[in-house]
Parts: sequence; structure tokens; C-alpha cells
Amino acid sequence: MTEPHVKPEESGNSTSLGLLDRMKAKEPAAWERMVSLYAPLVDHWCRIAGLQDADTADVRQEVLLAVARKVEDFHRDQAGDTFRGWLRTIAQRKLSDHWRKTRARPLAGDAEAQEQLEHLPAAAASDSDAAALTEETRILYRRALELIRRDFEERSWQAFWRLTVGGEGPRDVALDLGMTANAVYLARARVLARLREEFGGVLDG
Repeated sequence: MTEPHVKPEESGNSTSLGLLDRMKAKEPAAWERMVSLYAPLVDHWCRIAGLQDADTADVRQEVLLAVARKVEDFHRDQAGDTFRGWLRTIAQRKLSDHWRKTRARPLAGDAEAQEQLEHLPAAAASDSDAAALTEETRILYRRALELIRRDFEERSWQAFWRLTVGGEGPRDVALDLGMTANAVYLARARVLARLREEFGGVLDG
């Protein structure tokens, strides 16, 4: 699956009353939503670092607790600052803490995992970094879409999915679903607007 083609500025910003703002306002439901959104990505980073399931659960908890304590400190002070990048830095630190505490730094055969841990990509400086960031984006958008799917009736969701993710033509989608092409575009717009509304400030690069 590919993520919807949404520019970062379209998927939420620091002035919207999106998820980031609600988290800073300490709304319990917002915190639960953030955990649901980002836990799969934190798990992905832990797997890159070579952690087993039990250790992944421990590190995930440490990462998310740190986010809860420090979320008010996150600001976009300069171009390129993103919530995901900020959270990635926290994850790197907690993973390093894990290796130190357990004295279980990878042995020779796991050197590649340690290398990946220390260089979780913050920017697409190479083709491999770009591929890693693309995978992160796929995981994040897939989870975000899972969380909002129930907000839409099935035909509208299929119109959005086939047009935006499947890359099908609007006329073909409309004919197959018994809709007008305009209705297909409107369905896509509603889903993307819901993404912005629900995950404003945290669904970024």
C-alpha cells in the first residue's frame, strides 16, 4: 500500500486544533489516539534495532511516557522540524538506554542492527534513508487510515481508496460504484479533511 499523496502542510500544522494541540491541552482521548497512531511506528524502530517482543513492549512504553512528559516542549522552531522526527530522537535515546541497562548490545552478528539503531534516518540523505522514510510514512498513514475508516460509509471509503491509494481513474471508480465523478472527488476530499482534522500537527514527515 502507498500513503495518500498529502503534502505535510496539508496533513496538519501547529496552528490547527488537531491532535498535537489536544495532546498539549492534556485531553486523555487525544493521548490515546496518539498512542494508537504511533505505537506501530515505535515498534518498527524497535524491530530495526533487533529487539525481541518483550523488550519492544518495554521500550515502547518508555518512549510514549517520555512523549507524554515532554510534548509541550515540541515546537516547530525551524523548517523541517516535525513531530515524527522529534519522536524518533526520543526513541533513539530510549533504545540506547535499553542496550546500556541490559548490557545486551548486539554481538558481532548483530552489528548491522546496532548501526541501523544509531542512524535511524532523520532526512533522506541517501537512497537507503529515503527507502526507510518511505516505509515509515507507509506505516504511519496506514495506521491513521485504519483509525478513521469507521467514520465513513463503505462506498465513500472505497471511492477514496481506489482513487487515492489505488490510483484508479475517477470515471472508472464512479462507474463501478454507481457515483458521479464529482462525488468520488468529494469522497476523497472528506477523507483527507478528516485526516487533517484528527491528526493535525502529528501526521507529518
